[in-house]
Amino acid sequence: MKNDLDFEVFLFFSPQKIILSVNRKTDFKIIFKDEFFFEGKPNHLNFDSLNLFLNENVFKVEKILGSFVEKINIILETKDFFNFQISMKQHDYNENVDTNIIQYLIKSAKYQCEKTIQNMKVIHILIDSYLIDDVHFTKLPLNQRCKNFSLDISFICLPDELIKHIEKTLKNFQISISRILNASYIDKFANASDIDFFKMTSKIIDGYNENEVNLINKTLKNKGFFEKFFDIFN
Repeated sequence: MKNDLDFEVFLFFSPQKIILSVNRKTDFKIIFKDEFFFEGKPNHLNFDSLNLFLNENVFKVEKILGSFVEKINIILETKDFFNFQISMKQHDYNENVDTNIIQYLIKSAKYQCEKTIQNMKVIHILIDSYLIDDVHFTKLPLNQRCKNFSLDISFICLPDELIKHIEKTLKNFQISISRILNASYIDKFANASDIDFFKMTSKIIDGYNENEVNLINKTLKNKGFFEKFFDIFN
């Protein structure tokens, strides 16, 4: 029986296609892959077809692995995603930029986002740029003393109802969601680096983008907040 640490399971779900890919973690070799393409040009996610697709493939995967599939990474391509941008500023700071101020601004921004956009869940938090005394930086310049400091932050969100629908579908197969990711966001990095889409998905999950905040479950807290710099509680 394979340990679930030995493989990763990815489910790509869009109005045009469904892909299930299982990959070995050590070398990302494909253990199993199947695809289903919809006819015509549908523009809505088809959950009936997703249920049929999983019904046909989950047992096949589990038989190959000799293990139950318990968690799955969901990559969605859908118009239901909503982007929210906000700029968080710290005036008259007069101190070095450190992890404490970053943590404070990100948490404040997330609170403002959730307060403004109700009935939605934050999927990705991306730091677009840092502004330090009117100078833009694309990566965090730690320990630089400044008077004024701000972050431009993007939130990629999904409706709660859609996430519940996905969870309900997966529950039929005793599977839970490990991560939900935005397909367009992954595509941007995969195309730029000429890396396989699902391999890039794995890299994104592992922190490939230094300016993405890693959302973690509070119950999994077992390390300092910035042991991985951009960890934040979800």
